[in-house]
This record gives sequence, structure tokens and C-alpha cells, in this order.
Amino acid sequence: MRWGFIGASNIAERVIPSIRKLGGQEFVGVCSGSEKRAKEFAAAQGLAQAHTDVQAFLDEGGYDVVYISSTNEQHAAQALAALDRGCHVMCEKPLAMSQAEAVGMVRRAAERGRVLATNHHLRAAAAHGLMRGIMASGELGTIHGVQVSHAVYLPPHLQGWRIAKPEAGGGVILDIMVHNADLLRYLLGTEPRRISTFAQHNGLGQGTVEDGAMSTIEFEGGVLAQTHQSFVAQNALTHLHVLGTSGSLFASGSLSQAGSAMLLQRDERGERQIPVPTVDLYEVGFQAFVEACAGRGQPLASGADGAKAMAVALAALQSAKSGRAETIDLSL
Repeated sequence: MRWGFIGASNIAERVIPSIRKLGGQEFVGVCSGSEKRAKEFAAAQGLAQAHTDVQAFLDEGGYDVVYISSTNEQHAAQALAALDRGCHVMCEKPLAMSQAEAVGMVRRAAERGRVLATNHHLRAAAAHGLMRGIMASGELGTIHGVQVSHAVYLPPHLQGWRIAKPEAGGGVILDIMVHNADLLRYLLGTEPRRISTFAQHNGLGQGTVEDGAMSTIEFEGGVLAQTHQSFVAQNALTHLHVLGTSGSLFASGSLSQAGSAMLLQRDERGERQIPVPTVDLYEVGFQAFVEACAGRGQPLASGADGAKAMAVALAALQSAKSGRAETIDLSL
């Protein structure tokens, strides 16, 4: 397929080498709000075209697929434009800035017969696949709780709009909570219904932009999940703890781009470590996307999955403002 990239971003620089591993993919052009950045990115990645206007980018590229990694407030309009040109779309999270926008993207993709996927890369982690299988097997008994510690330090080169511009979708909830929400849906196989969130301002986020938050999410069937997302936790190690009536799972380091983790299972037989292979999360995720574009299977996280994860984050933001638990609207 012929690929175009909207957003000359750090994440696009990380993703492209993974897509190259798939073979048979042609990298054509990039569109950025900065002409200088677009040209630099094109030169570095070996792209023939560099644009600052999305319509010119789409007119001249003849793309089969577009990967969108621009700032969050631009996702919806750019995705709709690409879908209307007959392109498949892989979009970064959050899918949009409102549920109405996200639903519109999902519906437009269906109307155009194109694949819309969300780059929720944590689904590709081998540790999470193993955990999902063990949870579904019943080995842990009835799952009643999950604890997610996704507290990291946002490095200076990624700060920018993420800590300063709420209108661009800045803040830790739209940046990290969406990943946690999607991963919980993937692991539990059930839908979140209500959320209660407290947000923090620890000095990194500017103005109203939160840089830390803790949430409790109620899922169908009564499972409760606790999530901690932070931009200011230096030297911290992420972890994921699943609690059942007969046993538990504990993953350390799985909530990252590294694709590696330590996984422990504890039950009546004691504690044992489960071997976890290291994988390229983006290679796995984009392979599934490419296959879906060819009519074989589904992306790891669809546009609908992205819209539902976003609904959780939007409800979290509302809860932080209202001071009460909020219902999560998952209607599509």
C-alpha cells in the first residue's frame, strides 16, 4: 500500500521503522503544519512529498492508507478527509476531542468501506495477551479488581502542547487514560459503566492542564478497576495487577512502548514467573491493520474501540470537574 503521514511527529518516527519490517509498503509523503519540519521529516524518512496543506497532500499522494499523528484537535477533520478520499486510516489516540466527532469518524469509515483503526499499542504486548487468556480460562476464579499504575515522567521533548494546551487535547487523561481504558476493555471483555476521577496539578501541567489523575471505574458485572496516570513520576516502573477470587496476575513494565515485561501468577500453587517474549508492539499492531485493510481479520483496536476508550476519558474529565461519579456514554 501507499502510505501518507499526517503529522511529522515523534511517534511517527518510531512507527515507520516497524511498518518497514512488514514489507511491501511504500512510503510516499508527509503533511505537517510546519514546512521546515515537513521537509526535514521527508528527507529523514525517504519520502518524496512534503506538504503543509492536507488537501494538497491527499490530492497528490494517491494514498491507500494514512497514518494520523497530529495534535488531537485535528484528528477528526483529517481522518474524515482521508476517508472521503478512499484511504484506510490508522489514527493516534484519542480519536477526537468529542464523542460526536469520534462517532462521526466511525460511521464515515463504515459508509466508505474503509478500515479505521486506533493506535492503542498496548493490546499488542505479549504480556497482555497472556493475561487475557489466563483471565478468560477461569484460573483466577472470578475477576473482581484490576489495579493499573501507568505513572511515568513525560520527557521534555514530548511536553509542549501536552502540558500547555487543553484546546489541543493536552493533559494526562486524554494522553494516558485512553490507553488504560482500552487495555481494561481488552483484558476484561466487558464494558465500563461509571467512573470517578480526581485530577492533580503537580507543577508540570500549565494552567488548567492536569498532569496526574486517579480513577475508579465500574465495569459490567461489578468489576472495579483503579487507574493512576501521571506525567510527573520520575524513576517509576509501571505495573498492572489483576485480582481474582482464586489467584492474581502481576505485570511489571508492560505499560510502555518497550514490548517487554515481567509477569507473575500467584494462586494456591504459589508464585511463578510466566515467560514473556519481547515484541515490537507497532510491528504487531500495524501488521494486523495491514491485514485488515486487505480484508483479512480486524485491527487490534478498531475505530469503535478508540471511540469507547475516549468516552471513558471524557467521562473522567467530567468527573474531575463535577466531583462525582459520571456515567460513561458508549453509544455509537
